[in-house]
Amino acid sequence: QLQLVESGGGLVHPGGSLRLSCTASGSALASYAVGWFRQVPGKEREEVGCISSGAETTHYVDSVKGRFIMSRDNAKNTVYLQMHSLRPEDTAHYYCAADDPGPLKLVCFSGADFYDFWGQGTQVTVSS
Repeated sequence: QLQLVESGGGLVHPGGSLRLSCTASGSALASYAVGWFRQVPGKEREEVGCISSGAETTHYVDSVKGRFIMSRDNAKNTVYLQMHSLRPEDTAHYYCAADDPGPLKLVCFSGADFYDFWGQGTQVTVSS
């Protein structure tokens, strides 16, 4: 059973950077597409983006495009979300999620419904 643990969240000033990690155990993350999501209390969970199992494909929502970068080190069973130029509106609880894409190894998937495995999340707060 794949288990995911996010880390790297914290408090950062506007314009600052953070790198979130999503580390897997129980199975090789290399077989899984990974998505990042975020949620603010009282609001719906929002997609941030996704990365295919071999990092061939990445997708970002418009609000983070050009500021956030996803990467993965499958040897370390870890996917990263590097966040730059952070804004107060990026404040949220950030989650990673994973699922086996089957034969569609080169794509990643928008939408939380695709993902069966979720971490507990890590809080990112952007404030001066």
